[in-house]
Amino acid sequence: MNVQHLNPSGMHRNPAFSQAITVDGPHRVVYVGGQNAVDGEGGIVGSGDMAAQAEQVARNLVTVLEAAGASPNDIVKWNVYLVQGQSPRGAFEAFQRVFGRLERPPTISVLQVAGLAHPEFLLELDAVAVVAAAS
Repeated sequence: MNVQHLNPSGMHRNPAFSQAITVDGPHRVVYVGGQNAVDGEGGIVGSGDMAAQAEQVARNLVTVLEAAGASPNDIVKWNVYLVQGQSPRGAFEAFQRVFGRLERPPTISVLQVAGLAHPEFLLELDAVAVVAAAS
């Protein structure tokens, strides 16, 4: 499998994300559904606290990735949905605390939305990961 992270000249270079990613060869794609700040018992974590919610979202994402045989470094695409008026800064700082500095950052889209599935949710994150196919 060949995963190439593209940051063409003439484009802004940012250590937090890649501009595009190509994948060639035998691989498995993992699509992770939207993760919210919900713990294993279904309780909402961090009501009104972006950083606390983002940490729970990141932990949930890691749990799902591990179940699929993947890790945060296998993510090629994130979509981050923030409730209008929320700053992404606290979320990205929390993601870095949980994920560490990713050696190959994914492509990222950040969208502001009017609301999410529950009125206490401040953000949601979905992802696509690519891992080498088992031999």
